[in-house]
Amino acid sequence: MFNKRIKIKDLLASDQTGQEVTVMGWVRTFRNNQFIALNDGSTNNNIQVVAELGKFDESLLKRITTGASLKITGESVPSLGKGQKLEIKAQRIEVLGDSDAEKFPLQPKKHSLEFLREIAHLRFRTNTFGAVFRVRHSLAFAIHKFFNEKGFVYLHTPIVTASDAEGAGEMFKVTTLPFDNTPRNEDGSVNFKEDFFGRATNLTVSGQLEGELAAMAFSEIYTFGPTFRAENSNTARHLAEFWMIEPEMAFYDLEDNMNLAEEFIKYIIRYAMEHNREDLEFLAQRLAEEEKALPQDKRSEMGLIEKLEFVVNNNFERVTYTEAIDILRESNHNKKKKFQYLVDKWGVDLQSEHERYLVEKHFKKPVILTNYPKEIKAFYMRQNDDGKTVAAMDILAPGIGEIVGGSQREERLDRLEARMDEMHIPKEEMWWYLDTRRFGAVPHAGFGLGFERMVLFVTGMTNIRDVIAFPRTPKNAEF
Repeated sequence: MFNKRIKIKDLLASDQTGQEVTVMGWVRTFRNNQFIALNDGSTNNNIQVVAELGKFDESLLKRITTGASLKITGESVPSLGKGQKLEIKAQRIEVLGDSDAEKFPLQPKKHSLEFLREIAHLRFRTNTFGAVFRVRHSLAFAIHKFFNEKGFVYLHTPIVTASDAEGAGEMFKVTTLPFDNTPRNEDGSVNFKEDFFGRATNLTVSGQLEGELAAMAFSEIYTFGPTFRAENSNTARHLAEFWMIEPEMAFYDLEDNMNLAEEFIKYIIRYAMEHNREDLEFLAQRLAEEEKALPQDKRSEMGLIEKLEFVVNNNFERVTYTEAIDILRESNHNKKKKFQYLVDKWGVDLQSEHERYLVEKHFKKPVILTNYPKEIKAFYMRQNDDGKTVAAMDILAPGIGEIVGGSQREERLDRLEARMDEMHIPKEEMWWYLDTRRFGAVPHAGFGLGFERMVLFVTGMTNIRDVIAFPRTPKNAEF
């Protein structure tokens, strides 16, 4: 059997010396023709391998270059160097894959995040991205663990769909029709009857509507899958392809929804803090170093670990949209025209700068905003008795703004149909969705959490392109 290796993380944690061990990994550095720093991705910590002088052929040693992969068998011995308790005294070294040191893009030095995005296929081998993607893994695992423990059913909703859940319009079309000879109707419009699905289809922007259908049978479900937005947004917060977690719960009202979302966020952050402490401490140090270059007023008031502990140990502030508008309108920030978008009247859609002001300057903690004007929210949200607002809720996080959006859903058929008419959403195309209101409707609610924004928050990274393996953004689909 080839793979009898011990992972470097496990070996460093074991403290067992005087044993024969086999490790495999990639060379980070090779010093003095004697000391190999080997890393296998299980931890940011390298194992030091000592190649005794005169023991190995010169031709072999020349192949031990940064980026090369090795299989090493040797004895674990107490380390004489600082930083780790043991090292390996090599008995056998096998080069599994050579790496041309002159051409290998990742030299043992500091690289900018912009440069690393250009070599996204190799950036996993850096300490920063090793830490980020191990944390991302833990958060994904914790999500499934949380919902499984609560008895939710995991549902795979379609990626190709004919419905637009948000009424957003910014969608990627899915078609097999030829571009150079597209079949047309008499009025010049595209004849989608000739297309693969016999109708216009697109990549999903949300699994919510299908999720609601399943919640009407299983009571509680969640989806966790890719979603797509064709917005031409070249910002540090937007991706064209990203992952969403969307639970839908029968027999829930808005307060139940808020309680679940807050518990969920705290649970997955706590899980990462328990299982990825080392990675988070590395990322916290990295963030502190990065912020030294910023002016004082742009720096975070808390360190990364401190911020995460603060979130899991404190109740989120709950305020209505109306209260938030009053706070923003009366703020010095607004009066001194420091907002790019001034808050002058009730009914405006809050921008990221407003959300961050509420979280970072006013309340100094995560905030749940509720009861938004119905004009700025989707058709499926439950209408409140005031006739002006809907039972919506957004959770705002420091450094990011909106991280969760959700609502109690409108279960009353007549109210839902009237709202769809107002918003020109064709009821005949949504017959299947309306059926859930015809046959045993119940109060129900749900929310969506953008996974990459959550990873951004937990890792302290500042650009969303650095928390997904291969970012899809305008004019960029490399790798």
